[in-house]
Amino acid sequence: MLKQLLETTAHIRALDSAAMQAARERQDQLTKPRGSLGQLEELTIKLAGIVGKARPRFPRKAVIVLAADHGIAAEGVSAYPQAVTAQMVLNFLAGGAAINVLARQAGARVVVADMGVASDLPVHPSLIVRKIGYGTHSMQSGPAMSLQEAIKAICAGIDIVEAQVEQGLDLVATGEMGIGNTTAASAIVAAITGSTVADVTGRGTGIDEQGWRHKVASIEQALTVNQPDATDPLDVLAKVGGFEIAGLVGVMLGAAAHQIPVMIDGFISGAAALVATELCPALRSYLIAAHNSVEIGHRVLLEHMELVPLLNLNLRLGEGTGAVIAMQLVDDAVAILDEMATFTEAGVSEKEDQVAG
Repeated sequence: MLKQLLETTAHIRALDSAAMQAARERQDQLTKPRGSLGQLEELTIKLAGIVGKARPRFPRKAVIVLAADHGIAAEGVSAYPQAVTAQMVLNFLAGGAAINVLARQAGARVVVADMGVASDLPVHPSLIVRKIGYGTHSMQSGPAMSLQEAIKAICAGIDIVEAQVEQGLDLVATGEMGIGNTTAASAIVAAITGSTVADVTGRGTGIDEQGWRHKVASIEQALTVNQPDATDPLDVLAKVGGFEIAGLVGVMLGAAAHQIPVMIDGFISGAAALVATELCPALRSYLIAAHNSVEIGHRVLLEHMELVPLLNLNLRLGEGTGAVIAMQLVDDAVAILDEMATFTEAGVSEKEDQVAG
């Protein structure tokens, strides 16, 4: 399994500078003031570099939603019972969740995988089962998982995205489901960035002030008990992470190895991205931050990775919802690059001949 992980990261290369330059030059020739479409222009240049094409398009999209439970949930860190994880997976499979609705709007297929739900789910033709265990251990009393389990989960994520590549995949979004996973994400972010737990811990599913203080104390205890090594992202992941978070690490690495852009969603996906970029710094260039979550730790990890989010909608649902919404911005941006006329094509005078205004 470690061999698969190392081989995958070795295939992640630097962005195509020639394609980026060609995209930049075309942007500067389009019938608009140079730079007037802001982040959309920069987005197209980055996308060109990722796929190695000056005028990229992304017709085949998927959101990969990984589900798993967390032992820390038994400590009362969430407003919802652990049974909700399995119930929501069934909702995903039935097409009734927010991510299903938004994916249909974006033209993306929804891929659902059980990475470690605490119960056995009914057999379903659309459910991928890569269960590492029936939820992680409570990180308050020791490591959430073993190093071997963490690597196994990452490789499962690589396998899942590889299967989607075989079906045809141009753009992938990351999604997750797991009661207690904002607690794990906060622990990861605190461990890697060195931030205080209080500065990276939000209210997750909607806990009150007392619940938030208990959540912070639980994470602080977990970090004290486990002493994760900030310089070893696999150690951090194993000690305070989750099976679905580890799986998302693999999804991101596997996609980048195939030159596929990755739309990262909110706080949980962001924590996975933080681990993944610590493992493979070259991955950062393949990540597109879809939005800025309400979760305070999300801002911290985005700043750490030097990623600027496309949207700020006060989202905190997860599931990949923000990432799929942002997929439509990607379509808009690349359509502008590909279809908009240049000054020469449109017979429009360029800047030096224009009247200011």
